[in-house]
Amino acid sequence: MQDAKAYILLGLLVVFLIVVAQNTQVVTLRFLFWRLQISQVPLLLLVGLIGFTGGYVMRMVQVSRRRGKGGSRDTTSSHR
Repeated sequence: MQDAKAYILLGLLVVFLIVVAQNTQVVTLRFLFWRLQISQVPLLLLVGLIGFTGGYVMRMVQVSRRRGKGGSRDTTSSHR
């Protein structure tokens, strides 16, 4: 199972790098009052990093909530 996850992650990384390599033109990024002309390469890398980090954090929150529910059962009192 670990090998399958590694191959899938590697495949997604290769596809992402191909997309980044094909998008090298300069674009204008407008955000609120700022205007920035930047190549799409660092922009795509930044957005990919933000997405990866957000997914990782959400997964860690989900895992910690699962551990919290199952691990803290009160066995001293009985409710019948």
